[in-house]
Amino acid sequence: RAALRAHYRLQRLLPLRTDRAVFTAHGHRGHGGDPGALESALRATVPWMRTAWVARPEHHHTVPPGTRRLTPGTAAHWSALARSAYLVTDTDVEPGLVKRRGQVVVRTQSGTPLGHTGPGLPGHPARDTGAAPLRDGAARWDYVVSADRHSTLAWERAHPGRYTTLEYGRPRTDRFRTATGAEVAALRASLGVPEGSVAVLYAPVHRGHRLLDPERVARRLGPRFVVLALARPSHGGPLEAASDRVVDVTGHPDTTALCLASDALVTDCSPLVFDCAALDRPIVLHTDDRQACEAARCLSFDPCAFPPGAVAHSEDELIGLFTDGAWCGTRSAALRARFRARFCPYDDGRAAERVVRRVVLGEDAALPPLGPDGLVPELPEAGGAAARALAAVPGRQPGALVTVTDRP
Repeated sequence: RAALRAHYRLQRLLPLRTDRAVFTAHGHRGHGGDPGALESALRATVPWMRTAWVARPEHHHTVPPGTRRLTPGTAAHWSALARSAYLVTDTDVEPGLVKRRGQVVVRTQSGTPLGHTGPGLPGHPARDTGAAPLRDGAARWDYVVSADRHSTLAWERAHPGRYTTLEYGRPRTDRFRTATGAEVAALRASLGVPEGSVAVLYAPVHRGHRLLDPERVARRLGPRFVVLALARPSHGGPLEAASDRVVDVTGHPDTTALCLASDALVTDCSPLVFDCAALDRPIVLHTDDRQACEAARCLSFDPCAFPPGAVAHSEDELIGLFTDGAWCGTRSAALRARFRARFCPYDDGRAAERVVRRVVLGEDAALPPLGPDGLVPELPEAGGAAARALAAVPGRQPGALVTVTDRP
């Protein structure tokens, strides 16, 4: 450690490399998320820039060709931190990092803030856990990438600083606009989703109330449906599926790919709802016995009062929403459109490019023109592919996503 500190001090005496950028994600995971989208956009938009990705060795295979792979804690890693002009991360800055004059630090958010962050709320002091390191790091941020006005206000309240907020959309959802039908089909096949099936992604958030039984849900819904269960360690670890219609995707490294491969999301209000809303796929909120809604005083808004789609308060009610088609009915679509207008107005597939042009090239980014409903008018190509896959389910009218009306 002493040798590395000495090496880092020496490297800081050398000139900055204005054509270098270093990217990292929480936990030194593989290439992905908002930093991954920005890294790809940087290589495509500014080809003379050279990029490096910091990841543990077991994730090096995810780094695209042409991007340098760095192992955290090595001399090469600290050399890159000392001499690269641009540092991009979705987590705390590296402990021990000394920001040099001329270095630019770009901080992306891990997701739209659903719960309150920063100073604890009255009666909920635990919400302040981990806020101090972020407040310390905020002094070194130059830019913070924000998806929407809600994220901007929540972030600036929790982490005040002299940084510039770039309210440009979610870079990681750019993939939703560029993914082709063939890519979506390949993703579904890799997960074991039979052709013509309806894939339901079940993504519970960390919370103590009772979970769904994915096996029972899949059995009641019938052979047309496949449940992709994104369980969490606090929920007992990986699932032991008793049938081929429940796929455990807990260890999958790319939640964006899971959203693309799914036809619907079921959650007790995980932050993943904001990503899936940008994809414009049906979302069902499962609140169990309203415990999640009663806990809304810990949230930045009440998801039951402003839902992204249909709401079920029990497992049987959830099954009923899928069997009678209300999960993708007109009311569900209207709720999702309202939710998207608030949280996904700029997700047009060019968010990462806007960030790169502003930070690296100094260009003033032009936000996409919005339609009368406050949304980018065009829908993702991948969304059309999913709709066609759903329309191919036996019993559905060809070419139509919805063939049943909402329940009264």
